[in-house]
Amino acid sequence: MNSETANSTNSSTPTAGLGSIQDWLPHRYPFLLVDRVLDYRPGEYIRALKMVSGLDPYLQGHFPGNPVMPGVLIVEAMAQASGILGRLTFPERKNSCLLTEIGETRFRRQVTPGDALELHIVVEKQRKDFFWFNGTAKVSGELAASCVFTAKLS
Repeated sequence: MNSETANSTNSSTPTAGLGSIQDWLPHRYPFLLVDRVLDYRPGEYIRALKMVSGLDPYLQGHFPGNPVMPGVLIVEAMAQASGILGRLTFPERKNSCLLTEIGETRFRRQVTPGDALELHIVVEKQRKDFFWFNGTAKVSGELAASCVFTAKLS
């Protein structure tokens, strides 16, 4: 962990910023969809943040005059947060965490520029290199999306 990483047991202190996130994920702009890790417990859960900006390139065409973050990118943000959790759970491994299944996905609220999308990911089960996750995405405490998904450390 680098110098911007704080103690993960203190949930009131941000635990990681962009530098650490880029160490843990292969994604880069414009496809890096996690801006900050707020809190985590290896093998159990992670809370992360995506700040939605009107400058995000996907909002230019989705939809002109009424920008809305695509639902598939909300799910991708949850998947990226789970990838970070995988790396924090197994820091000695430099592998990727790849989605293998997405299910029970629901969208409840539009996510628009200026929103802080808080990602909550919980490990439901783990077997060898496979993880089963339950994820929610919230804006100001209001549920924006939820899904269950499986990923594999490759």
